[in-house]
Amino acid sequence: MATFNLTQYGISVGEVHRNSSIPMLYEIGLRSEAGTAISDVGALLVYSGEKTGRSPKDKRIVRHPDSENNIDWGDVNIGLDENTFFVNRERAIDYLNICERLFVVDAFAGWDPKYRIKVRIICTRAYHALFMQNMLIMPTAAELKDFGTPDYVILNAGGFPANSYTSHMTSKTSVDVHLERQEIVILGTQYAGEMKKGIFSVMNYLMPLQDVLPMHCSANVGAGGDVTYLFGLSGTGKTTLSADPKRKLIGDDEHCWTDEGTFNIEGGCYAKAINLSAENEPDIFNAIRFGTVLENLVYDKETREVDYTDTSITENTRASYPIRFIENVQIPCVAGHPKNIIFLTCDAFGVLPPVSKLTPEQASYHFISGYTAKVAGTEMGVTEPQATFSACFGAAFMMWHPNKYAELLASKMKEHQVKAWLVNTGWTGGGHGVGSRIKLKYTRAMIDAIHNGDFEAVSYAKDDEFGFMVPQACPGVPEALLNPRNTWDDQKAYDATKSKLVALFRKNFQKYEAGVNADIIAAGPNT
Repeated sequence: MATFNLTQYGISVGEVHRNSSIPMLYEIGLRSEAGTAISDVGALLVYSGEKTGRSPKDKRIVRHPDSENNIDWGDVNIGLDENTFFVNRERAIDYLNICERLFVVDAFAGWDPKYRIKVRIICTRAYHALFMQNMLIMPTAAELKDFGTPDYVILNAGGFPANSYTSHMTSKTSVDVHLERQEIVILGTQYAGEMKKGIFSVMNYLMPLQDVLPMHCSANVGAGGDVTYLFGLSGTGKTTLSADPKRKLIGDDEHCWTDEGTFNIEGGCYAKAINLSAENEPDIFNAIRFGTVLENLVYDKETREVDYTDTSITENTRASYPIRFIENVQIPCVAGHPKNIIFLTCDAFGVLPPVSKLTPEQASYHFISGYTAKVAGTEMGVTEPQATFSACFGAAFMMWHPNKYAELLASKMKEHQVKAWLVNTGWTGGGHGVGSRIKLKYTRAMIDAIHNGDFEAVSYAKDDEFGFMVPQACPGVPEALLNPRNTWDDQKAYDATKSKLVALFRKNFQKYEAGVNADIIAAGPNT
């Protein structure tokens, strides 16, 4: 068995597996983890326990003089005093010390060697170790030998609860980030996504210090080297539309934009698996093989067949696999500067055009806004479309004020003459319950038109309220669809609904105005 010294963290467990091979992880997973099973395709099926998603209200960042003035404190970035951090850290170390077996994963976050950070994960479950081997970039044998001191360490004691009577604790779950000690401590949750997004949050803090823009987006590259970023919240089509047979996938979730170009932060994908099928999402379905982690899915214990439609455990079922499991992928996951940036929104009000062109300032405005809409039936109490805003399309992971990221976006767009587009994958002909969802084939045709430069030679109409430019023709798309007002039978109802959405945009943006420059504010909609 492998040995590895962890005494520098106060850990003295005898049996430690460092960057164990996948077969070893499978063997241990099958032998010692309750409820683990191997499906016919050889994936590792695991359960995360009570927590089947992230716990954002239990995430804390240590207030420290070196970083305190850089953090956008509030409901997302909740502060924690250093003493409480050490109480939680000691509780985690005590738990790790009573475990008979630990796993250590040493890997990189970031494909660009100039900006990547070295990450060490210390955990108790084979599932967590394999998950992070999938999600980070695994070093070569030579890189592992010379790995040295990691830049960040995750102490994952998620199998042991936090003491809810400790100061500032809101539950028995605690995810604490200490930027100066370069540590993340996890208690009371075994949901693997906390580790993934913990590192993403760290990158969202570190990268702007080097004038690098971290982004919660997918990215792909065409045969000619043209790069596209696709931003979008859940349900907008970010993963589906980035998987394009005519383009290579750079990554599906986390990227950075540097002075040199684009790099993926991760070495793998963490795809939603609800209703997954070979017909609808063949790239993801075919990536489920030996080495894939299937999280919180239900399977038949006799046939070992996975039921992707069963949400009895959670609707947040997931598949984690190395990005090399995708056939049409760019390895290494680096590319040049983007030519196009696409903001995806699922407008359930049915008033936004299916495609529109943005100025850099408008792009910054919509980037900060991060708009999409929930529809009736998706959550308890939602009976009509509800606007949802998430700053920078990933507010939960952004440590600086949104304007920090927006200004980086605007400056890079101007420097590299990048075009920005707003693509509505939501409703047309009326809002949810009246109109219909824009067909995927039309959305794909519009994105193809962006990539092919087809919008360069068409006429545009300016939207009176939002100010963006709406193309009046697109190959493969009915002309009437491009002007949403014309698709409504009741155009007065369209005008009233649009005014309502404009007001929601303006109300949401008020909380950012004090920290946002005037040009970006002026690029928002007017009444």
